[in-house]
Amino acid sequence: MATTIASVHLLFLVIMTYGLPFHRVDCFEIEKVALLKLKRGLLDPSHRLSSWVGDDCCKWRGVVCSNRTGHVIKLNLRSLENDGVDGKFGGEISHSLLDLKYLNYLDLSMNNFKGIKIPKFIGSLERLRYLNLSAASFSDGIPPQLGNLSRLVYLDLKEYFDLNTYSDESSQNDLQWISGLYSLRHLNLEGANLSRASAYWLQAVSMLPSLSELHLSSCGLSFLPPSLPSSNLTSLSVLVLSDNGFNSTIPHWLFQLRNLVYLDLSFDKLGGSILDPFSNSTLEKLKMMGSLCKLKTLILSENNLNGEITELIDVLSGCNNSSLEHLNLGFNKLGGVLPNSIGNLYNLQSLLLWENSFVGSIPNSIGNLSNLKELYLSNNQMSGTFPETLGQLDELVAVDVSENSWEGVLTESHVSNLKNLKELVIFKFSLLPDQTLVINISSEWIPPFKLKYLSLRSCQVGPKFPAWLRNQNELNTLILRNTRISSTIPDWFWKLDLELDQLDLGYNQLSGRIPNSLKFSSESSVYLMWNHFSGSLPLWSSNVSKLYLGHNSFSGPIPWDIGERMPMLTELDLSYNFLTGTLPVSIGNLYGLLTLHVSNNYLSGEIPELWELWDGVPNLLVHVDLSNNNLSGELPSSVGSLMFILILELSNNHLSGELPSTLQNCTYLRTLDLGGNRFCGNIPGWIGQTMPSLWILRLRSNLFNGSIPPQLCSLSSLHILDLAQNNLSGSIPSCLGNLSAMASEIELFRYESELKVLTKGREDLYRNILYLVNSIDLSNNALSGGVPEGLTNLSLLGTLNLSVNHLTGKIPKKIGSLQRLETLDLSRNQLSGPIPAGMASLTFLNHLNLSHNNLSGRIPTGNQLQALDDPSIYRDNPTLCGHPITAKCPGDDETLNSLRGDDQDEDEDGAEFEMKRFYMSMATGFVVGFWGVCGTLVIKESWRHAYFRLVYDIKEWLLLVIQLNLARLQRKLHL
Repeated sequence: MATTIASVHLLFLVIMTYGLPFHRVDCFEIEKVALLKLKRGLLDPSHRLSSWVGDDCCKWRGVVCSNRTGHVIKLNLRSLENDGVDGKFGGEISHSLLDLKYLNYLDLSMNNFKGIKIPKFIGSLERLRYLNLSAASFSDGIPPQLGNLSRLVYLDLKEYFDLNTYSDESSQNDLQWISGLYSLRHLNLEGANLSRASAYWLQAVSMLPSLSELHLSSCGLSFLPPSLPSSNLTSLSVLVLSDNGFNSTIPHWLFQLRNLVYLDLSFDKLGGSILDPFSNSTLEKLKMMGSLCKLKTLILSENNLNGEITELIDVLSGCNNSSLEHLNLGFNKLGGVLPNSIGNLYNLQSLLLWENSFVGSIPNSIGNLSNLKELYLSNNQMSGTFPETLGQLDELVAVDVSENSWEGVLTESHVSNLKNLKELVIFKFSLLPDQTLVINISSEWIPPFKLKYLSLRSCQVGPKFPAWLRNQNELNTLILRNTRISSTIPDWFWKLDLELDQLDLGYNQLSGRIPNSLKFSSESSVYLMWNHFSGSLPLWSSNVSKLYLGHNSFSGPIPWDIGERMPMLTELDLSYNFLTGTLPVSIGNLYGLLTLHVSNNYLSGEIPELWELWDGVPNLLVHVDLSNNNLSGELPSSVGSLMFILILELSNNHLSGELPSTLQNCTYLRTLDLGGNRFCGNIPGWIGQTMPSLWILRLRSNLFNGSIPPQLCSLSSLHILDLAQNNLSGSIPSCLGNLSAMASEIELFRYESELKVLTKGREDLYRNILYLVNSIDLSNNALSGGVPEGLTNLSLLGTLNLSVNHLTGKIPKKIGSLQRLETLDLSRNQLSGPIPAGMASLTFLNHLNLSHNNLSGRIPTGNQLQALDDPSIYRDNPTLCGHPITAKCPGDDETLNSLRGDDQDEDEDGAEFEMKRFYMSMATGFVVGFWGVCGTLVIKESWRHAYFRLVYDIKEWLLLVIQLNLARLQRKLHL
């Protein structure tokens, strides 16, 4: 009975306190009017507030009323992802919100208020406990009136600003206003400009006694205090300070926050040893206090931390029950070996140590991490074999151990229990044949996992295509590049019904035909280059955006409808095959195509008008390579529509005619290679005026005539000029000495395609270092006049070839200024006068040809010219004399005899002295050598026995070899 009475009393109290359940009066008129005024001020393009009609505002979308009082207590106008761009509110926020006097929850986040200021009156909503204005596109700073919200528990202003109206000065905030937020537990100011508060931010937040979560990433805080100003942050469990650029060491107080669960200091330019926060005494103290035992997430990635992590792991794993679940130390300068104690972090779910300098192997204790889901060790200096304990991690989802030096054999035992594995990455970018890691998985084994991402690169998987993939029907990405597979692709692979994002089987020796049955997802990539695939070109689904089929044995024509069947192509490489026929006109329909490589095939016919404007929009191609084919006809005028083209290579075809004037529309050109064709007419001067960024101009082996246009001298970025083997006449422009790129160092790598350059008397193909080649080749023309003195200003010039012309005059005296010159060919001209003595200072020179001229005088000697002693270098210069040719200079015989007479007596005395030194050295060497060996054998008995045992074994081995050879000889002679 007493129990029943007590229950009735309890029910009465609940009803009196919270009101009857499921019963509520309609909303108050003043609050309904306030909401309607708010609606009128908002822009609502998707009509999200269409439900705001009728008398009961408590039923309106986003409005929540108290069941007990009927007052509006919650207003949630947050834009959700499925609302789309048009679902974002804009406009003005009405002051009528102040009439919602019982409002304790306001969410206006994820909207687009297009740069209006955060209303100051929000600071007067004194009952607010929750305020979220994140990503709402406001402008200027945070109004300090928000500091009046003393009941506020949750404040989120993450990226509250509109980037288009967010100026540096008006957006700077201080933190003085937060001192009144006594009740605050969650504070997120991510992205807000707090540079004004950089000196005192920690002191400001320390005044909030209840604070448990603090997010201050990307706030422009440049100062990380070395000590904690007070102990008020004892409740802090989440601390995010990433991307502030503190440029300091890690302060010790961070690891003394005993309730800390989540710590993120990534992208903060932190330096020094990772153990700087821990002195020896601090380490022991932390172990005893268990200060880090509640820590679940530690992120210190993207910094400059160094040192070993052994002691840190010892502290983190020293708890009776370590809570650590996520450890991210990636992208630092950490080193040493991974300690065995890492296996004591039993709750660890993700271990990210990539992009460091760790050495050694993966410890066997890794098998203890039964909860581990992510293991990222890529881009370190680790080596050794994989432990079989790795196969015990049945929760493992992703493994990336690429760019290390693994060795040994990986078998199915290493992955036998990884039933949840979805991502496996083991690769090196190297294409060298010394692959030390062998993946030897039985063809009969059926994996327990279903991979989505598999990348095996520069390790041995072959020679056969891996049969264990036959049940991997969930693959999205398959990379087996440079894995020594030399078989055909089995039929079962084509029947897996895969829908791939990426297929990369490059740099193997795969052969056979490729069917059209594969399916690909949107914007997918196919890389099958450097194999032996044959047959006609495969055309897959229209989703493929990157198709690399070069360096194979595909034959037949390019499908005429490739532009319709694969309209999403952005990169197409069909080079180095056996393709025939003409270029399909449908390629012009690939409006998103950026690169087109079909070089080194057997294509013929004219280049069609592929590049017409599409509804007035210019073509997006940046690299076109049609070189080394049998294309003929004139260059189409539509080439001028390639307004963004950077590299145009049409060399070694049968193209003819004059260059179309529309080519000058290609103002961004870096490389123009038209060599090996039949282009004629004058070299247009507008090349030097409309292509200011040109790096390479190669017009060799054509039929150009006229003079070299002086406008080319304005190409300040040009570092390869090749006009050889044409019909050019006139003088060499003296202003070529103004090509400043040939006198300037290039510090950064840049891609310039590949090009054959005539250097050192032979034509070499340059790829990765093409940007370092500086060359001028004007040979095999009809140029006249002298060699311009200005060419000696090009201090980094590597090749200068002016041979087979009609040049006259003298070799410039300052030729020795070309300190990087490796090749100099001035042969077959009419140059006269002496060879400048400065030529002997060209220390890089290794190919020189001055033959067939009218040079005279003594050939200079010394330095590099001593090594260039081939007489053919100076052939057919009748009045040259001196070494290395046979013609002696006047007075050489008298000088030689005088030198011999003066030196004869010195030679006799010197010879006698040298003989004495020889005998003394021989005696010393004999004494040291004899007693160094024999003396040791006399003194040390064990060594003596070992020595004579070795002699005996050698004798026995020799006797055995002699006997075996005699026996073979007797059998051959039938003795």
